Amino acid sequence: MSAGLPHIGHIATTQVDGLEIRLARCGRADGVPILLTSPWPESIYAFRDVLPKIEALGPLIAVDLPGFGRSESRPDVMAPEAMGDFVVKLAEHLGIERLHAVGPDVGTLALLFAAARKPGLFESLVVGGGATSPELAAGGLKDLIAAPAGAFDTLEGGDVAVQAVIKYAAIATPDAVLEDYRLSSAGRRFAKAAAFVQAYPRDLPRLKALLPSIETPVLVLAGRHDPIVPPPNGELLAKHLPHCRHQLLEGGHLIWEDAAAAYADQLSEWLRGGYRSV
Repeated sequence: MSAGLPHIGHIATTQVDGLEIRLARCGRADGVPILLTSPWPESIYAFRDVLPKIEALGPLIAVDLPGFGRSESRPDVMAPEAMGDFVVKLAEHLGIERLHAVGPDVGTLALLFAAARKPGLFESLVVGGGATSPELAAGGLKDLIAAPAGAFDTLEGGDVAVQAVIKYAAIATPDAVLEDYRLSSAGRRFAKAAAFVQAYPRDLPRLKALLPSIETPVLVLAGRHDPIVPPPNGELLAKHLPHCRHQLLEGGHLIWEDAAAAYADQLSEWLRGGYRSV
């Protein structure tokens, strides 16, 4: 762990499908594992104030998915459907047969595709803050989706990421965490990660068609005043998923950071058994 970074458990890297993946482990040794995938352009340190509040619920594994955070990227996984396939491979690599999964932002789409592909893997899902239809995206995300290929190749990605977090955060981000976010998108990493959202026009209609077949209980947890992924994105999921609860928290896009206590409370209620009532 770099100097100044908050403690979020044991940090390690592991090779999954030929990619170097960063993860953090904490929580109990027993129980159903809880996998948390980091949002973009943040990293596993986005959960710094959430993990301590849910560590009694089971084994916790926070992971930077390929191309996000500090994990290695590869073009063929940088799209929602392909990332869903990777989540299944990750669980197999970790020896997990059944898990809860928490995936804000880009993790929303990967987890839903994964649940459609391998429903027996998931006890429940917590998603939100990820665009579910291109026309429902707003602000800077809408611009990212529509940008032509190569539009960000000449930018210093770390600066773009830091500026985005500062713009959308309601509370100050610790300097060491902000530096981890900068490194997560440094150089052309941001441009390569942008390929994920630029695949939305192709992949999101496929996901919408799959939603009615997903039997996994799903909690959609998002900010009521999200300026880039407004509530209609979650409403779409609530309309089409058979077993879904849509819960809005007071805040904007980075709700897992800006309202960490309320976010953790909702996770705790859900993971302690609330998902069984959906």
